[in-house]
Order: sequence, then C-alpha cells, then structure tokens
Amino acid sequence: MELKVKQLDELAGAAAVLLKSFPQSRIFLFFGEMGAGKTTFIKALCAELGVTDEVSSPTYSIVNEYQSGKGSVYHFDFYRLKNETEALDMGYEEYFYNGDYCLVEWPEKIGSLWPPEYVKVNIEVSGDDERVISAADIK
Repeated sequence: MELKVKQLDELAGAAAVLLKSFPQSRIFLFFGEMGAGKTTFIKALCAELGVTDEVSSPTYSIVNEYQSGKGSVYHFDFYRLKNETEALDMGYEEYFYNGDYCLVEWPEKIGSLWPPEYVKVNIEVSGDDERVISAADIK
C-alpha cells in the first residue's frame, strides 16, 4: 500500500485507508526521519479509531494510553531509550501481546523485540508538505 499525502487535511483519509488495508493488525511500527510526520499521522489514526482524548507525543513518558470505541490504543515513542533493556523494564510485552492497538514511533530502538507480526509503515518526506506513506504487513 502506498499513499501520497500533499496536505495535512488528507491525513484522515490516509489513516482510514491504512486501517481498512490491515483490518486484523494491531501492531503498527512507524519509520521515518525526525520531522517526517509520524506523530501527526498517529494523531489521524487515533481520530479514525475514535479516540477523543488529546493525542500527543509520548517522548518523555514513552507510552500514552488512549481509549477508543475499539479498545485501548497505546502510542509509544522509543526515541529516548538508551537500550532495549528499558523497554523490557517497562513491560512492553504486556502492551504488544494483549490484542490492543500499539502505534510505535522509533521502533529501531527495540529491533530485537519486535513481535513476529506487525505492519511496517514508512513515512517519507517528498516535498514541503508532501509525504509518501507506504505500509506492508510483516509476518
């Protein structure tokens, strides 16, 4: 799946397409350079899932929990982790393997801890406000 997003107001539609393309998936790993729009896209995904809480980057808390009509949504930002042991200490397994949505920024920081099945989402900057969002189911 590949989508071109030229304006911020197109993110809602892109979020809907992503969720419809992977209806059984609950783990989404987001890749992209700093400033590519990972958090912004995750906000659109949360809105599509029915989250009414304010969605913000969990850079300092590492994980934020939101409630939606489809259960809990966990938003991770592993950017500040020094090593994978920190993810182990926080009990990442309880989140990843409970069947709820897990939206993960900076998964590179926990590369050996990824679950066996997830959706890999790449966000590439292709212009000032333009992004290319591609996603693939990894099993």
